[in-house]
Amino acid sequence: MTQKITTDDADCSSKISETSIRNHILRLQGEKHPEHSPLALKKAGTDIATQMQLAGLQSHNHPIPDVDAMGDACFNVIGTLLKEDPQKPVLLIGAHYDTVVGSPGADDNTSSLAVLLEVARVTSPLFQNKAATLRPQFVAFSLEEPGFVGSRDYVQNLEKTSDVIFGAIILECVGYTDHRSGSQKTPPGLPISLPDRGNFIGLLGNTQAAPITKAFEAATKYAAPDLPHISLILPKAAELIPDVRRSDHVPFWDKNLPAVMITDTANFRNPHYHQASDTIDTLDIPFITKIARTLAGTVIDLAGLER
Repeated sequence: MTQKITTDDADCSSKISETSIRNHILRLQGEKHPEHSPLALKKAGTDIATQMQLAGLQSHNHPIPDVDAMGDACFNVIGTLLKEDPQKPVLLIGAHYDTVVGSPGADDNTSSLAVLLEVARVTSPLFQNKAATLRPQFVAFSLEEPGFVGSRDYVQNLEKTSDVIFGAIILECVGYTDHRSGSQKTPPGLPISLPDRGNFIGLLGNTQAAPITKAFEAATKYAAPDLPHISLILPKAAELIPDVRRSDHVPFWDKNLPAVMITDTANFRNPHYHQASDTIDTLDIPFITKIARTLAGTVIDLAGLER
């Protein structure tokens, strides 16, 4: 008989640690560029793989082809369950770990990596339960900044596997808030006007990903009731809105796969975006923690596990 997970031993949202999130950001922030700082990029990938293993996952480094000039520094890190059923659809949680030149990338995108690693730590033990309807993959993508190279390679490789993607949740800049009036701008072409205070987290999904955005909204009610959030479903691949096509969800959208980007809207709020000033002292760690708690709840709810 399959052992059923109970609320007492599966309330993973409350197990998310603000201290762990801060420590991940402190450890991983710093320029990680394939040409200017390849050793730092490689070191970060190795660190992420180690953290996935500490979370109870097995990690796989997938070299990205056609970047030979950059040596062996460019690879995606994929964390999977030690034992998994390949027949179950994949719920992917992803974030890129490279940066632009000259920026330590605390918000872009170390904040997202911290969420990914902490959600992996608290949820992966629950997936050993056979009652889960999905299997998670935690993916740290490389080479997002030059054009989603790592995530495009991942999506292209799906054709060589039997994996069915239930959905991809891509974390992109999730750590900056500004509560002042006028601090938030709306990307051109967006069909709604955003609030003028940059204190919320945004979700952008294609039509196929509507169940994921609904699950996240539902999870906020018990995981982070005071987390302001805005969800928007965009038709097709949103080709006419360039500013929503700037992260690793795009290769999934372009193949009509369900994908959601979770974001603080980057440069539409954060003046430190792609700057040397993008450091941990500019981030809102409690805000990041609320996002991680909500995402942890979202993952186990989508997989049919009891909280």
